[in-house]
Order: sequence, then C-alpha cells, then structure tokens
Amino acid sequence: MGTAIASGGAIEHIRHPSTGPVGETIGVDIAEYGPADAESMLMIVSGTHGVEGYCGSALQTHWINGQLGTRPPNVRMVFVHALNPHGFAWVRRVNEDNVDLNRNFIDWSKAPPTNSGYDEIADLLVPSSWSAEEQERTTNVLMERALTIGLEALQAEVSSGQYAHPTGVFYGGSGPVWSHEQLHRICTQRRGSASRIGIIDIHTGLGEWGHGELIGHHPTDHPAHQRATAWWGDVRSMVDGESISASLDGDWLARAEEWLGDAEVTAAAIEYGTVDSISVLQSLRADAWLHAHGDPVGDDAPAVRAQVRAAFADDDPAWLIPVWSRFVEVVDHALSALA
Repeated sequence: MGTAIASGGAIEHIRHPSTGPVGETIGVDIAEYGPADAESMLMIVSGTHGVEGYCGSALQTHWINGQLGTRPPNVRMVFVHALNPHGFAWVRRVNEDNVDLNRNFIDWSKAPPTNSGYDEIADLLVPSSWSAEEQERTTNVLMERALTIGLEALQAEVSSGQYAHPTGVFYGGSGPVWSHEQLHRICTQRRGSASRIGIIDIHTGLGEWGHGELIGHHPTDHPAHQRATAWWGDVRSMVDGESISASLDGDWLARAEEWLGDAEVTAAAIEYGTVDSISVLQSLRADAWLHAHGDPVGDDAPAVRAQVRAAFADDDPAWLIPVWSRFVEVVDHALSALA
C-alpha cells in the first residue's frame, strides 16, 4: 500500500475478519488512478489464489513504480491487491474456509455442480496420514489412474472444482465467501461510469516455466473472446479445451461480467508457469493434509508452506525477467485498446 500512497493513488483498505499467522491484520488493498468519470477502466487483480499473490503483488507494485506514466489520461486503473488475503498471509492457495476462490463464483441459487471423478479419488488426494509411505502409495495410485484415463482427464477431475469435500483440494465452498462478497462490491462500486472495462487476473502454477498464457473463459466464437484476441493476440479458451487450465466451475471473471451490467467487458487470466504439474499438485495435497489432519502452526507447517511457496513463486531472476516483460506487454495492449 505504501507504493500506491507514494504514487498518489486513491487508496482503500478492506480489513479481513481473521488475522495472519502471527496475529497480524490482513486485508484487501485497492489503489485507483485516473478520472472517476472515465469511460474506460482497467482492473488488475492479484492473489485470487493467495500464495500466487507473491508474483501478482510484485508485478502490480513494479508497474505502479515504473510504468504509471504510460497510463492514458482517459483510462482509470484499479489495482486490487491480495483478493484472498488469508491465503496470501498463510501461504495457501485457498482461503480461510479451505475454499478455492476461483471455484466459488457459481450460481448459489442452484445446487452446486457434482464431480463424481473427484469423489472416487478424494481420499487418495488428501489422505489422513502424510507419511512418506502414504505419500508414495497414494501418488502411485493416482499416477495409475492417469495412465488409465489420461493425464488431461485426471487434471479435470482434480482441478475443475468440487463441492462435496470441504477438506479436499479445489473445494468450491457451500456459499459465497468473504472475498467473493468483497469482489462483488469492488466491481459494482468501482465501475463508476465506465462503459468499456478490461480485467487482468494474475495467476501462477501452470504451464511452461516463465511463460504467461492468457486464458479466456468464453468459447472461441463468443464476441468477448474475439475482442480479447483482438486486444492481446493469442488467448486460449479453457472451455474449448485450448488452455493449460481445465474448464472451471465458478471462476470469478465470468461472474464479474454479470455484475458489471451493460459494460463491454474484455477479460483474461494470465497464468505463469513455475514447476511441473505433479510438484504443484503434491504441494496442494500437503497443504490440504496439514490443515485437515495436521497442525497449521506445528512442526510440519514451515516445510509445507515452503513447498507451496516454491510451487507458485519462483525467486529466480531468470524467471522474473520474462514474467515482467509479458506483464508489461499485456497491460500496454489493454491500455491501448481502452484509450
């Protein structure tokens, strides 16, 4: 927040009801630049998946410090920092309820989607013991399943979202969570008079090391997807199977379009590759076990948190160079389209 204040942004801090690991205050920070009555707005969000906020926060801060002067005067920019502050503080991908925030934005007036494939492997993904022997046994069974049904099919079973196992991975919750409600308020209140809105949601953990894939949540023949490709070029549709991401239930970009009413919304997630997908999944399994069956502040916690952080935030400068370059490219193209 200090960077945003120093650069003259309009600041809001939304305090989270819980605290961080040492009792510290946590929350969502919003920094806004540009005229309140602008017809165009670009919103950039970090930390949807808590630990992924390490990368997202660095990119937002670095952009404000060095690139703010490139903002067209007629475009308002809104930076949302650490949408999932609990996950960011605790070095988790999920929130205080073990909810994957990007599976929580379904229509809660209806019954949540079912995922029978996940049901079959729930106890393998998050076993009650995390001994070396149990890790090896359950991982081997999961790999055998991947050989049987295919790795992409297993990825879909595991990561597309599930609503029946509250201590499992990729759990979508039982109703709108705190960050869901705050994002609803941010979208509706910060829109102002904007009729053209761009959204960039920053993620890490999938894909080629250091590469930032742009992921769309519409089919390729949808006008919003075609508009995104006009802005950015190569945007991969997750619903049409083009993306490194499985098609998701309850991602927030789709719901944000509904909240923004008649505005023309062009949105994409940018996904930066870190380590291999097996290492990412193993870190999430360890984290889920720690919070379901272990002690989140016990002797096992530091090693698990380090494992999760390593899976989603690479500190190697050689990784950060292409990550930053890609981010500047994506933001510049969005600003040019909105100007």
